[in-house]
Amino acid sequence: MLSSERLCYYWLLLLVAHFSLSATIAAAGKVSAIIVFGDSTVDAGNNNFIPTIAKGNFPPYGQDLDGGATGRFSNGRLVTDFISEAFRLPSYVPAYLDPSYTIDQLAMGVSFASGGTGLDHLTAQIASVIPLSQQLEYFKEYKERLKRAKGESVANKTIAEALYIFSIGTNDFIVNYFPFPLRPAQYTAPEYVAYLVGLADAAVRDAYGLGARKIEFTGLAPFGCIPAARTLNHDEPGECNEEYNQVAIEFNAELQEAVSKLNGDLAGAQVVYADTYSVVSAMVANPSDYGFENIEQGCCGTGLIETSVLCGLDQQFTCQDADQYVFFDSVHPSERTYRIVADHILNTALQVFM
Repeated sequence: MLSSERLCYYWLLLLVAHFSLSATIAAAGKVSAIIVFGDSTVDAGNNNFIPTIAKGNFPPYGQDLDGGATGRFSNGRLVTDFISEAFRLPSYVPAYLDPSYTIDQLAMGVSFASGGTGLDHLTAQIASVIPLSQQLEYFKEYKERLKRAKGESVANKTIAEALYIFSIGTNDFIVNYFPFPLRPAQYTAPEYVAYLVGLADAAVRDAYGLGARKIEFTGLAPFGCIPAARTLNHDEPGECNEEYNQVAIEFNAELQEAVSKLNGDLAGAQVVYADTYSVVSAMVANPSDYGFENIEQGCCGTGLIETSVLCGLDQQFTCQDADQYVFFDSVHPSERTYRIVADHILNTALQVFM
């Protein structure tokens, strides 16, 4: 027979477990929706509905999704899809421009993101995609639709309790600053970093002005290690471009300072910085620790340079098991990489909202 002291101890453990579980379930209700701004890392298919070649709505993209290619630039789901699921919201964050989604569905999550875009409006012009300023205009439109469908009180509550995710900035360097001469003629690399962080700061303030209070801004990954950057690295072909990685590190450091200032300036808001650099660097440095076999090539085509339409043209060369690859194409991570990054963000930056 158990002593009374042991019985009390076991009851206490059961109570602690019960209330811990209850708290976890309750935490899921703290976030009403996932609202996303950014580039191809979080574009759920908006580019399908605009005139641009930057699309991912054809095979082999989506090869591991039940519905096939949705416009997500990967073989499966994105970081934001996994984050939404972790908050007990739908497991896919829909694209705002997709007419097949109703406002009731968009009320639980929506992505305004556009593959190829950047913080710099020139980046969006180069790729003929949706600039961040227009994404914020779509958000204004979304708010009005939500009010008409749900009533002002419910809409305002949804907007106030939603989690806002920004994932943007890489294209400003790989699509704009490094390939084209205009911005380098105007800015040194450190000056351009400062310019971009200023635009990031302004975007968060604009979102705050529209009602955002729970905001996560994602830092840059080591984009010097994407397969395309390795291929185009003339100094050390096949190796990571360390100049690119250093720029990412500098951007992230300044972004963290901006986030700190935003928290001091924006009353009632919680702005968090989400690190991705360290976790992706760890995968690239020690792929076997994460179950990966290939870090230097993407799964699609030759894996060296293909992305978007080039992946479609070389579809017959696409690998069979994308889970073995850190990258799905020469720029974008595989679904498995996105899941690992999402878990990292959920266990670090987003803990404050859980």
